[in-house]
Amino acid sequence: MPHDQQNKTLLKGKRLAPHRQLGQNFLIHQATAEKIVRLAGVTPDDVILELGVGFGALTQPLAAIARQVIGLELDSGIITWHSEQQDLPPNVTLRHQDLLKADFGAISDESGGRLKIIANLPYSVSNPLLFKLIENQEIMEWAVLMLQKEVADRLIARAGTKEYGILSILLATCATVEPLMKVGPGQFHPRPKVDSAVVRIRFNPRPARAAELPTHDAGLLRLIVRGSFQQRRKNLLNSLSNTIALGLTKEQTGLVLAAAAIPTATRPEQLHLEDFVRLTNCYTTFRNDCST
Repeated sequence: MPHDQQNKTLLKGKRLAPHRQLGQNFLIHQATAEKIVRLAGVTPDDVILELGVGFGALTQPLAAIARQVIGLELDSGIITWHSEQQDLPPNVTLRHQDLLKADFGAISDESGGRLKIIANLPYSVSNPLLFKLIENQEIMEWAVLMLQKEVADRLIARAGTKEYGILSILLATCATVEPLMKVGPGQFHPRPKVDSAVVRIRFNPRPARAAELPTHDAGLLRLIVRGSFQQRRKNLLNSLSNTIALGLTKEQTGLVLAAAAIPTATRPEQLHLEDFVRLTNCYTTFRNDCST
Protein backbone atom coordinates (compact mmCIF):
# COMPACT_ATOMS: atom_id res chain seq x y z
CA MET A 1 0.00 0.00 0.00
CA PRO A 2 1.41 3.49 -0.87
CA HIS A 3 2.67 5.45 2.12
CA ASP A 4 0.10 8.23 1.69
CA GLN A 5 -2.74 5.67 1.66
CA GLN A 6 -1.27 4.04 4.77
CA ASN A 7 -1.50 7.37 6.58
CA LYS A 8 -5.15 7.81 5.60
CA THR A 9 -5.93 4.28 6.76
CA LEU A 10 -4.07 4.89 10.01
CA LEU A 11 -6.11 8.00 10.74
CA LYS A 12 -9.37 6.17 10.15
CA GLY A 13 -8.37 3.08 12.10
CA LYS A 14 -7.27 5.02 15.17
CA ARG A 15 -10.25 7.36 14.96
CA LEU A 16 -7.84 10.24 14.78
CA ALA A 17 -9.75 12.37 12.34
CA PRO A 18 -8.15 15.77 11.69
CA HIS A 19 -9.64 18.42 13.98
CA ARG A 20 -11.30 21.16 11.98
CA GLN A 21 -10.97 23.58 14.88
CA LEU A 22 -7.21 22.98 14.92
CA GLY A 23 -6.98 23.52 11.18
CA GLN A 24 -5.15 20.21 10.71
CA ASN A 25 -4.05 19.16 7.24
CA PHE A 26 -1.59 16.28 7.59
CA LEU A 27 1.21 15.95 5.07
CA ILE A 28 0.89 12.43 3.69
CA HIS A 29 3.35 12.47 0.79
CA GLN A 30 6.61 11.17 2.25
CA ALA A 31 8.77 12.20 -0.70
CA THR A 32 7.63 15.79 -0.21
CA ALA A 33 8.49 15.64 3.50
CA GLU A 34 11.96 14.35 2.69
CA LYS A 35 12.46 17.07 0.09
CA ILE A 36 11.51 19.78 2.61
CA VAL A 37 14.10 18.46 5.07
CA ARG A 38 16.69 18.31 2.30
CA LEU A 39 15.97 21.88 1.14
CA ALA A 40 16.13 23.09 4.75
CA GLY A 41 19.77 22.03 4.85
CA VAL A 42 19.54 20.19 8.18
CA THR A 43 22.92 18.93 9.43
CA PRO A 44 23.95 16.22 11.95
CA ASP A 45 24.87 18.93 14.49
CA ASP A 46 21.45 20.59 14.45
CA VAL A 47 18.82 20.69 17.16
CA ILE A 48 15.55 21.24 15.29
CA LEU A 49 12.35 22.60 16.80
CA GLU A 50 9.40 21.08 14.93
CA LEU A 51 6.10 22.87 15.37
CA GLY A 52 3.10 20.62 14.85
CA VAL A 53 4.43 17.06 14.73
CA GLY A 54 1.25 15.37 13.52
CA PHE A 55 1.98 11.77 12.60
CA GLY A 56 5.66 12.37 12.03
CA ALA A 57 5.89 12.84 8.26
CA LEU A 58 8.56 15.49 8.79
CA THR A 59 9.77 14.18 12.14
CA GLN A 60 11.14 10.92 10.81
CA PRO A 61 13.38 12.39 8.07
CA LEU A 62 14.44 15.16 10.46
CA ALA A 63 15.48 12.66 13.12
CA ALA A 64 17.43 10.67 10.54
CA ILE A 65 19.76 13.65 10.06
CA ALA A 66 19.59 16.04 13.03
CA ARG A 67 21.23 15.47 16.40
CA GLN A 68 17.93 16.14 18.18
CA VAL A 69 14.35 17.05 17.31
CA ILE A 70 12.15 18.84 19.84
CA GLY A 71 8.56 18.43 18.67
CA LEU A 72 5.60 20.46 19.90
CA GLU A 73 2.11 19.08 19.32
CA LEU A 74 -1.20 20.46 20.61
CA ASP A 75 -3.41 17.46 19.77
CA SER A 76 -3.51 15.20 22.85
CA GLY A 77 -4.81 12.29 20.77
CA ILE A 78 -1.72 12.39 18.60
CA ILE A 79 0.53 12.62 21.68
CA THR A 80 -1.16 9.52 23.12
CA TRP A 81 -0.88 7.64 19.83
CA HIS A 82 2.89 8.28 19.57
CA SER A 83 3.29 7.21 23.19
CA GLU A 84 1.45 3.96 22.56
CA GLN A 85 3.18 3.19 19.28
CA GLN A 86 6.66 4.21 20.44
CA ASP A 87 7.25 5.02 16.79
CA LEU A 88 9.51 8.05 17.12
CA PRO A 89 13.32 7.70 17.15
CA PRO A 90 15.15 8.16 20.47
CA ASN A 91 16.53 11.56 19.45
CA VAL A 92 12.98 13.00 19.27
CA THR A 93 11.50 14.72 22.32
CA LEU A 94 7.73 15.11 21.93
CA ARG A 95 5.89 17.68 24.04
CA HIS A 96 2.21 18.41 24.45
CA GLN A 97 2.44 22.16 23.90
CA ASP A 98 0.64 25.00 22.14
CA LEU A 99 3.30 26.45 19.85
CA LEU A 100 1.92 29.97 20.29
CA LYS A 101 2.39 29.71 24.06
CA ALA A 102 5.79 28.01 23.96
CA ASP A 103 8.72 29.77 25.61
CA PHE A 104 11.12 30.08 22.69
CA GLY A 105 13.75 31.64 24.92
CA ALA A 106 13.79 28.61 27.20
CA ILE A 107 13.94 26.24 24.24
CA SER A 108 16.83 28.24 22.79
CA ASP A 109 18.70 27.91 26.09
CA GLU A 110 17.97 24.18 26.15
CA SER A 111 19.14 23.63 22.59
CA GLY A 112 22.31 25.63 23.19
CA GLY A 113 21.90 28.21 20.45
CA ARG A 114 19.65 30.01 18.05
CA LEU A 115 16.46 28.23 17.07
CA LYS A 116 16.11 26.29 13.83
CA ILE A 117 12.44 25.67 13.16
CA ILE A 118 10.58 23.44 10.73
CA ALA A 119 6.79 23.38 10.62
CA ASN A 120 3.77 22.34 8.60
CA LEU A 121 1.48 24.95 10.07
CA PRO A 122 -2.29 25.00 10.42
CA TYR A 123 -3.28 28.00 8.34
CA SER A 124 -5.09 29.52 11.31
CA VAL A 125 -1.89 29.98 13.34
CA SER A 126 0.53 31.03 10.60
CA ASN A 127 0.15 34.78 11.10
CA PRO A 128 0.42 34.68 14.93
CA LEU A 129 3.48 32.44 14.67
CA LEU A 130 5.16 34.74 12.14
CA PHE A 131 4.73 37.67 14.52
CA LYS A 132 6.12 35.51 17.34
CA LEU A 133 9.20 34.76 15.24
CA ILE A 134 9.73 38.47 14.66
CA GLU A 135 9.42 39.16 18.38
CA ASN A 136 12.02 36.44 19.05
CA GLN A 137 14.33 37.43 16.19
CA GLU A 138 17.41 37.69 18.42
CA ILE A 139 17.32 33.97 19.20
CA MET A 140 16.28 32.81 15.73
CA GLU A 141 18.58 31.21 13.16
CA TRP A 142 16.03 30.20 10.52
CA ALA A 143 12.54 28.86 10.09
CA VAL A 144 11.37 26.65 7.22
CA LEU A 145 7.60 26.84 7.12
CA MET A 146 4.80 25.28 5.11
CA LEU A 147 2.24 28.04 4.62
CA GLN A 148 -0.84 28.78 2.60
CA LYS A 149 0.58 30.08 -0.69
CA GLU A 150 -1.31 33.34 -0.29
CA VAL A 151 0.46 33.95 3.03
CA ALA A 152 3.83 32.98 1.57
CA ASP A 153 3.31 35.48 -1.25
CA ARG A 154 2.78 38.26 1.29
CA LEU A 155 6.13 37.57 2.92
CA ILE A 156 8.08 38.28 -0.26
CA ALA A 157 5.79 40.97 -1.71
CA ARG A 158 7.20 44.27 -2.92
CA ALA A 159 5.87 47.76 -2.35
CA GLY A 160 3.05 48.72 -4.68
CA THR A 161 1.50 45.24 -4.89
CA LYS A 162 -1.75 44.08 -3.33
CA GLU A 163 0.09 41.34 -1.37
CA TYR A 164 2.41 43.88 0.28
CA GLY A 165 1.57 44.54 3.90
CA ILE A 166 2.49 44.30 7.56
CA LEU A 167 4.44 41.03 7.43
CA SER A 168 6.26 42.03 4.23
CA ILE A 169 7.67 45.07 6.02
CA LEU A 170 8.29 43.73 9.52
CA LEU A 171 10.09 40.62 8.27
CA ALA A 172 12.30 42.81 6.08
CA THR A 173 13.56 44.54 9.24
CA CYS A 174 15.12 41.34 10.54
CA ALA A 175 15.17 38.52 7.99
CA THR A 176 15.34 37.39 4.40
CA VAL A 177 12.59 35.21 2.93
CA GLU A 178 13.32 32.61 0.26
CA PRO A 179 10.64 30.51 -1.48
CA LEU A 180 11.70 26.85 -1.57
CA MET A 181 8.86 24.90 -3.20
CA LYS A 182 5.14 24.77 -3.94
CA VAL A 183 2.95 21.97 -2.59
CA GLY A 184 -0.39 21.01 -4.10
CA PRO A 185 -3.56 20.16 -2.14
CA GLY A 186 -3.34 16.47 -3.05
CA GLN A 187 -0.33 15.97 -0.78
CA PHE A 188 -2.40 16.54 2.38
CA HIS A 189 -5.21 14.83 4.26
CA PRO A 190 -7.74 16.25 4.42
CA ARG A 191 -7.21 17.98 1.10
CA PRO A 192 -7.12 21.78 1.56
CA LYS A 193 -8.89 24.06 -0.88
CA VAL A 194 -5.76 26.10 -1.59
CA ASP A 195 -2.16 25.59 -2.64
CA SER A 196 0.67 25.67 -0.12
CA ALA A 197 4.25 26.85 -0.30
CA VAL A 198 7.41 26.23 1.71
CA VAL A 199 9.60 29.22 2.55
CA ARG A 200 12.83 29.72 4.47
CA ILE A 201 12.99 32.75 6.76
CA ARG A 202 16.63 33.39 7.67
CA PHE A 203 17.27 35.68 10.63
CA ASN A 204 20.98 35.07 11.08
CA PRO A 205 23.16 36.49 9.67
CA ARG A 206 21.22 39.74 9.76
CA PRO A 207 20.33 40.83 6.20
CA ALA A 208 22.36 43.71 4.77
CA ARG A 209 19.22 45.77 4.13
CA ALA A 210 18.15 45.49 7.76
CA ALA A 211 21.67 46.19 9.05
CA GLU A 212 21.82 49.40 7.03
CA LEU A 213 18.60 50.85 8.50
CA PRO A 214 18.96 53.90 10.76
CA THR A 215 18.54 53.31 14.47
CA HIS A 216 14.82 53.41 15.30
CA ASP A 217 12.22 52.41 17.88
CA ALA A 218 11.20 48.92 16.70
CA GLY A 219 8.03 48.90 18.82
CA LEU A 220 6.91 52.22 17.39
CA LEU A 221 7.68 51.03 13.86
CA ARG A 222 5.43 48.00 14.37
CA LEU A 223 2.67 50.26 15.68
CA ILE A 224 2.94 52.62 12.71
CA VAL A 225 2.99 49.80 10.17
CA ARG A 226 -0.02 48.10 11.76
CA GLY A 227 -1.90 51.39 11.97
CA SER A 228 -1.13 52.18 8.35
CA PHE A 229 -2.47 48.90 6.99
CA GLN A 230 -5.46 48.37 9.26
CA GLN A 231 -7.44 50.53 6.86
CA ARG A 232 -5.26 50.22 3.79
CA ARG A 233 -7.78 51.91 1.51
CA LYS A 234 -7.37 55.11 3.48
CA ASN A 235 -4.46 57.47 3.00
CA LEU A 236 -1.78 57.69 5.67
CA LEU A 237 -3.07 60.97 7.09
CA ASN A 238 -6.42 59.38 7.92
CA SER A 239 -5.24 55.93 8.95
CA LEU A 240 -2.46 57.15 11.25
CA SER A 241 -4.49 59.93 12.85
CA ASN A 242 -7.15 57.29 13.60
CA THR A 243 -4.58 55.02 15.28
CA ILE A 244 -5.40 55.79 18.91
CA ALA A 245 -2.16 54.34 20.28
CA LEU A 246 -0.13 56.92 18.37
CA GLY A 247 -1.96 59.71 20.18
CA LEU A 248 -1.72 62.38 17.47
CA THR A 249 -4.38 64.60 15.96
CA LYS A 250 -4.84 64.82 12.21
CA GLU A 251 -2.99 68.14 12.19
CA GLN A 252 -0.06 66.69 14.16
CA THR A 253 0.01 63.62 11.92
CA GLY A 254 0.22 65.92 8.91
CA LEU A 255 3.23 67.66 10.43
CA VAL A 256 5.00 64.34 11.02
CA LEU A 257 4.30 63.19 7.46
CA ALA A 258 5.63 66.49 6.13
CA ALA A 259 8.80 66.10 8.19
CA ALA A 260 9.24 62.63 6.66
CA ALA A 261 8.67 64.08 3.16
CA ILE A 262 5.63 61.83 2.66
CA PRO A 263 2.54 63.39 1.00
CA THR A 264 -0.56 63.08 3.16
CA ALA A 265 -2.51 61.34 0.37
CA THR A 266 0.02 58.49 0.19
CA ARG A 267 -1.37 54.99 0.73
CA PRO A 268 0.57 52.52 2.90
CA GLU A 269 1.43 50.06 0.10
CA GLN A 270 3.36 52.85 -1.64
CA LEU A 271 5.95 53.09 1.16
CA HIS A 272 9.13 51.03 1.29
CA LEU A 273 10.64 49.77 4.53
CA GLU A 274 13.08 52.67 4.58
CA ASP A 275 10.18 55.14 4.31
CA PHE A 276 8.47 53.58 7.31
CA VAL A 277 11.69 53.79 9.34
CA ARG A 278 12.09 57.47 8.41
CA LEU A 279 8.47 58.09 9.38
CA THR A 280 9.04 56.31 12.69
CA ASN A 281 12.01 58.52 13.51
CA CYS A 282 10.02 61.65 12.63
CA TYR A 283 7.31 60.51 15.04
CA THR A 284 9.94 59.99 17.71
CA THR A 285 11.39 63.47 17.14
CA PHE A 286 7.93 65.05 17.21
CA ARG A 287 7.00 63.33 20.49
CA ASN A 288 10.31 64.31 22.08
CA ASP A 289 9.88 67.94 21.00
CA CYS A 290 6.35 68.01 22.41
CA SER A 291 7.49 66.63 25.75
CA THR A 292 10.18 69.28 26.31
